[in-house]
Amino acid sequence: MQFHHHGYVSTDPRVQPAAGIGLDRPSELPDEIDVLIVGSGPAGIVAAAQLAQFPNVVTRVVERRDGRLVLGQADGIQARSVETFQAFGFANAIIDEAYQITETAFWSADPEDPSHITRTGHTDDDPNGISEFPHLIVNQARVIDYFAEYARRAPARGDIDYGWEFVDLEVGEGEYPVAVTLREVTGQSGAGINAATADNASVGPTRVVHAKYVIGADGARSQVRRSIGGSLQGSTSLHAWGVMDVLAVTDFPDFRKKCIIHSEAGSILHIPREGNHLARIYVDLGETDENDGGKVRDTPLEAVIAQANAILSPYTLDVRNVPWHSVYEVAHRLTDRFDDAETAPDGKQRVFLMGDACHTHSAKAGQGMNVSMQDGWNLGWKLGYVLEGLSPDSLLQTYSEERRVTAKNLIDFDKEWSTLMAKKPEEFASPKELEEFYVQTAEFPAGFMTEYTESLLTGDNEYQELAAGFPIGKRFKSVRTTRVSDAVDVHLGHHHRADGRFRVYAFADAAGTQLESWANWMLSNTASPLQRFTPLGADIDALFDVKAVFQQEHHGVDISQVSKLFLPLVGPFQLVDYEKIYAAKPGEDIFDLRGISRDGAVVIVRPDHYVSAVLPLSDPAAVAAFFEPIFLAR
Repeated sequence: MQFHHHGYVSTDPRVQPAAGIGLDRPSELPDEIDVLIVGSGPAGIVAAAQLAQFPNVVTRVVERRDGRLVLGQADGIQARSVETFQAFGFANAIIDEAYQITETAFWSADPEDPSHITRTGHTDDDPNGISEFPHLIVNQARVIDYFAEYARRAPARGDIDYGWEFVDLEVGEGEYPVAVTLREVTGQSGAGINAATADNASVGPTRVVHAKYVIGADGARSQVRRSIGGSLQGSTSLHAWGVMDVLAVTDFPDFRKKCIIHSEAGSILHIPREGNHLARIYVDLGETDENDGGKVRDTPLEAVIAQANAILSPYTLDVRNVPWHSVYEVAHRLTDRFDDAETAPDGKQRVFLMGDACHTHSAKAGQGMNVSMQDGWNLGWKLGYVLEGLSPDSLLQTYSEERRVTAKNLIDFDKEWSTLMAKKPEEFASPKELEEFYVQTAEFPAGFMTEYTESLLTGDNEYQELAAGFPIGKRFKSVRTTRVSDAVDVHLGHHHRADGRFRVYAFADAAGTQLESWANWMLSNTASPLQRFTPLGADIDALFDVKAVFQQEHHGVDISQVSKLFLPLVGPFQLVDYEKIYAAKPGEDIFDLRGISRDGAVVIVRPDHYVSAVLPLSDPAAVAAFFEPIFLAR
């Protein structure tokens, strides 16, 4: 964490200096807005948190509830999401309060007494070291709290405008072409995320605000999606599940472990929750009749508890309290559009959809909130770039291109997973079939199978062999290194904050001269992206955080001989930034672990952690060529 470079700080250093709109942010919703976000769920709040790093962009979030979410449905936090939390500065804090999944136990019908279940095996949650971060369980409301607090502490001082319901929008012309009709709502409870209405809610007058861009993050029944002619398309599985958060007493021995249970009476996905007492239990209610009008959704809580006890036999579950429960049929649906380009008068995207407004699926793979957060992060920095005048609006096309494929892959995976979860014990090819599938596909639900294909933001694989362990289009997998200036061991990727900057890592030999030549070109050549695209008057690293990573250990690097590119002067006092120079850590050599060429390599990582390009250190002009279509010359 860096601070004091704007002057001495004695208060919480996580609160960044206010700038731009954050210096005098109006408390009332303004008539003209750069980005209007509808919905403060995981997708919307992440987009807002990222946009709060762009102080000249007016971003507002409208939410129908009258206050913060109290009881959210989603709770599974995959490791990729925890990496995202690290970028937003609260990974350690949320890990402390969360439940950590370290292994999963598998239970099935006892061959000697099929009316009883028996433990058939267990597997480590991350046996292959996919991430240095754990798999967590924590209330969705707390996740939103953390992102909302981040936005409030960011330069633009973002926040949520409660009590506003989206009614409709119309895209026209002008600087603020999207006319959005909102209705004032009072008394809408924040107790749950599904309720569209509340008995004590009352509606007030409407008003129209004008926006440059609108984000619809307003859930599966998205009114923003409806307003641009979109729909969710897919199918329902005709298989019902009851889900309940319980405080209970039980003799089931794995109550505090994640469990996948198959018995003659049905299946259970059991997930302990934060706080050491609460657990979430998904209970198989069996097949449903497509002609019963959804009658299964009226299944009483007592019947769900009874079914859980039947599945757990010979163990018993004495439920003492149920903070929340629901009954649902698994549905897999994908939107036919992620933006309004199809209907926009000029063919340009002005309205975007994300989260449940785009994709719905079962809850049991723990993907909904996780994929939604990546939707929000993907679009947030791109809008920031375009609105700050740094990038052409063609950059926004990549949002739909990238996230549509990710959502389709998610739906396909979840169909397979949901089918397996609904099987009866006798339908499995072997008792280990589900366990083997769980292990073999672990990288997908953990959030690490997303791979963006060649595009404006993703280069080709011509030089992939120079850094084989950083696959182009996939997330940058961190490795521990040593910061040369103070000999502190740090994960290289943990310094990649959600500040909207590209990272450019130059891997090199400290004894060679190639890095010096590359750095001098980057620092002073008029064709360098630093010279062409860095805003006038801004620090040299305002857009590009350029770091050197040496193959020697830190004592073998003479910091006084390293280019000034890696010792930039920052802030109003032009102080030296000493956090740009790293060395390989003995025993955890990043060059060996990530297959980086000893002849050097350049790895470009975009603001949301995905590897954009791998290039040779011998060709600095290749870096400029990569960034040329992404940024506008200053």
